[in-house]
Amino acid sequence: MTHTGPHAPPAASPAAAPRPRSAAGEWRTAAEEAVAVLAAAGVRRCYTVPGESFLEFADAVERHPDIRLVSTRHEGGAGFMAEAEAKLTGVPAVAAATRGPGAGNLAVGVHTARQDSTPMVVFLGQVTTDHLGREAFQEVDLAAFYTPITKWTTTVTRADRLAETTAQALRTAATGRPGPVAVVVPGDLFGERVPPPGALPGAAPPAPPLGEDERDRLAAWLVDSERPVIIAGGGARAARDELVAVAERFNTGVYTSWRRQDVFPNHHPLYLGHLGLGCPAPVLAALESADAVLVVGSRLSEITSQSYRLPTPGPGAASTVAQIDIDPDQIGAATGVWLGAVADARRALAALVEVPAVPSDRDYSAAHDSWVRASTPPPGAAAHPGPGLHPWAVVEAMRAALPEDTVVTNDAGNFAAFLHRGWWYRHPRTQLAPTSGAMGYAVPAAVAAKLAAPHRTVVAVAGDGGVLMTGQELETAARLGLALTVVVFQNGLYGTIAMHQARELGRTAAVDIGGPLDLASYARGLGAAGLTAATPGELADALAEAVAAEVPTLIDVRTDPDLISPEASLTDLLGRP
Repeated sequence: MTHTGPHAPPAASPAAAPRPRSAAGEWRTAAEEAVAVLAAAGVRRCYTVPGESFLEFADAVERHPDIRLVSTRHEGGAGFMAEAEAKLTGVPAVAAATRGPGAGNLAVGVHTARQDSTPMVVFLGQVTTDHLGREAFQEVDLAAFYTPITKWTTTVTRADRLAETTAQALRTAATGRPGPVAVVVPGDLFGERVPPPGALPGAAPPAPPLGEDERDRLAAWLVDSERPVIIAGGGARAARDELVAVAERFNTGVYTSWRRQDVFPNHHPLYLGHLGLGCPAPVLAALESADAVLVVGSRLSEITSQSYRLPTPGPGAASTVAQIDIDPDQIGAATGVWLGAVADARRALAALVEVPAVPSDRDYSAAHDSWVRASTPPPGAAAHPGPGLHPWAVVEAMRAALPEDTVVTNDAGNFAAFLHRGWWYRHPRTQLAPTSGAMGYAVPAAVAAKLAAPHRTVVAVAGDGGVLMTGQELETAARLGLALTVVVFQNGLYGTIAMHQARELGRTAAVDIGGPLDLASYARGLGAAGLTAATPGELADALAEAVAAEVPTLIDVRTDPDLISPEASLTDLLGRP
């Protein structure tokens, strides 16, 4: 390769002269400098499918003593792994993919990070500089492709700027509302030798606090309200203790937003429920009748807001709304607010706790009991005659067999409605779930969770549709010696779409997956253990065996395809007798 540019070292034979030196020290490759920046920022893994457009980058990660290069079976799996690790740890995670097809496969994980506000940096190898713009092999305009699904996408044009761009990418990913950043690098730049970088952009700036005036107004508002509630989202993930303290100080009920159930202990008497898909009417009652709603760290997505219906402030509406969010663009974006405060959730809630308060003697026991009833399996679920197990019975068995602090990663699909209802998140950072609804998330997320927290019990929960998309990452788990469990609800359907089709059209199309498939054999073929459960007793035994195993274990649970949601059967939706 011919080096050009103001910092190019003199030409030499590959085996000849020692590395050239600058006054500041030894010159390294641009890839080595970038990886050094990542390691200094606390990045400990890079997930990838190796590609020819970032050879030196993968090599630099592999050789760095503080970062592990994790080879996955598909870039989609790599993206989900990076997203899950960052969600679990709060530290920006890294993935890398090659041009064209690799970047295309990775995009689903990046979009998941965007919708989930997860800090993540992805490196995309591009065609070489001299071939750019010629529709070279696998060339795609990666900057144009990734800009809509990232906080920032940039193309590096000089090798000596890669370390600086890497530092800026880490800063941007973690500043304000976290999110993914894409760094596009022509393949020839990674291997160029560059001088040691100068001053690099610093870490994310301190998070903004809650102003005293805002604090006092919010505190008085919560005290004076008759029926206040809090909606807490992912922005409150690092503020769980403060959130509990505020709820108790002001005697205020708490809802958790879509797939953010672990931000507040579900067994707490002030917990009012999860604002997810198909939220039961009794669970929503306290929100519908609230006269004050404090939204903390939630963008009030379509699902959390029940199709942008709640909360409903304004003339004639039941409630006034205040919102605390670190991103000013989110405040008032989904609904009008009485007060909007741009602040870090943890600092804001800690400030509110300091205010002396004597709230009204409110009673949320009935609202909490509504959630308890909604999350209780119906009588006879364990004795369901079949065919297959009742989905409620699967969740019941999980509650009996798994530790309370199990990290649960869940996929998209109608099976998840039973999990969202039946599994109580009592401990922080125990739920890894995509608010984007991306299928195939659970297994890769479990791999990342076990790598990041090897001492934790990690269980992936998926449908057969999701596990057939990314279940090959069981090979990654087996190769790396990760003892995790995968519970598959196998009903032979793309259940969510079958439900929508039955409800809207009265018939189904293209939702039959087939089977029953021997997913236990599939797992064994990938180097994992595989078990099958068709009765409650078999499932209890399988869960006990899986939790005690020292290898990844998939449990193929055969469930009744007619039980499409906690409220409906497919037969009823189709209008069949």
